[in-house]
Amino acid sequence: MSEHVYLPNLSREEAEIRCPATSSRTYTAVPVTGPPADHPDALHGDLNLSLRSYEPVSVTLGLVDINGPSDPDAPQLPGIFADSRVPNFSAAFQVYDWDWGCGEHGCQGNLLARWEATLIGVEGALGEHLSLPTRSAQIYPENFIALVLYAEPSRLTLTYLREDTVAHGYAVHLEDLCVDPALLALYRQWNEAGRGHLPALRAGEVLGTIGPDTLKVAIRDRGTFMDPRSRKDWWRTAR
Repeated sequence: MSEHVYLPNLSREEAEIRCPATSSRTYTAVPVTGPPADHPDALHGDLNLSLRSYEPVSVTLGLVDINGPSDPDAPQLPGIFADSRVPNFSAAFQVYDWDWGCGEHGCQGNLLARWEATLIGVEGALGEHLSLPTRSAQIYPENFIALVLYAEPSRLTLTYLREDTVAHGYAVHLEDLCVDPALLALYRQWNEAGRGHLPALRAGEVLGTIGPDTLKVAIRDRGTFMDPRSRKDWWRTAR
């Protein structure tokens, strides 16, 4: 006599692999120099990229050669991946400007049009470990090179200074990833405590994983969104 086993009919949402809810990793917060951010983090147009938003553009989905000088110690985007590769680019976007004169905390402006693209979507394996773009300069002893200025479960903003601003150095936005829960918890702890300390990261330190959505990356220099496809600036160390 045969037996029948009935399995639940999972929806696509229920069957989808979700971001990890817990983490055994530990992270370190370091002292911030200068005053804290001048707007609440979730309402700050330089910290929370979702406030600005972005629009898809039809441009070359690959590295591009842009004329001009380059910084030999600019953050290198291959460091995001353990194998330091150039990933396949699956999408490109233009980020909106932010009008600080509009309302209490500013509001969305026009699309930034200096470069063809200011945000890219990159491909990777679901659950793949992610780190920060690498750079030689340290911001704090013991090889810390970047500060976490903003964290949500699927979003990070990093700066390569110990200041609570993107205005004076390099900054990177990572969108639609699974941020490590321990890193998120440490950020929230110090954000609620007044931002006198914020989490800092070393080169190669895992900050999260690739989730079910396309990972997106933007890079800024002294507040200005740059073209993240530029070979000479952000991809020199790729293998």
